[in-house]
Amino acid sequence: MLNDVLIEMEKMLHRLIGEDIELTITTSGDLWPVKVDPGQGTTVRIYLPRVLEEPSGLSAPKKRGEHPGGKETVLLVEDEEVVRAMVARILQSKGYTVLTASNGAEALKIAEKHIPGEIHLLLTDVVMPKMGGRELVEKLEKMNPKTKVLYMSGHTDDSIVRHGILEPGIAFMQKPFSPEDLAGKVRQILDSGSP
Repeated sequence: MLNDVLIEMEKMLHRLIGEDIELTITTSGDLWPVKVDPGQGTTVRIYLPRVLEEPSGLSAPKKRGEHPGGKETVLLVEDEEVVRAMVARILQSKGYTVLTASNGAEALKIAEKHIPGEIHLLLTDVVMPKMGGRELVEKLEKMNPKTKVLYMSGHTDDSIVRHGILEPGIAFMQKPFSPEDLAGKVRQILDSGSP
């Protein structure tokens, strides 16, 4: 986008004065010297401040793959096949056993085949045809009240709460999410004390 702006600026200024131009763009208190050479292009120099030491209270960002996995079993319920396959691969790469279902009814059939306590986490889409994630959780809790739950949706958590689909404070991830964020959130939910 900056390139398009600079090209248009170069054309306009060249038409007006017909010679090389130098100017400075000021943004957020920083100065960006800009040199426009008609026919040669535009040079933008961006000067960033040097950081001498890391601010206190901040730790180094986690590297890819640093989120620990686990050996628990996750029941993944997602109606979009591509998303379901991607999420399953991410969790399997972290060591989890992943059971997949494309809808709530299929998830309940899978859950019925497992003894209580075998499924450690239900990772479910909120909005699905026939049976949404909330209804699925209500039915699954009767079968296995200790299964922890993590909801996911392409809608924001604020919109989900505002429309009364979920209560505030429920474990939730907004799609799209990174593999690292997913792995971290799953581990956080599994390590939490309450279902």
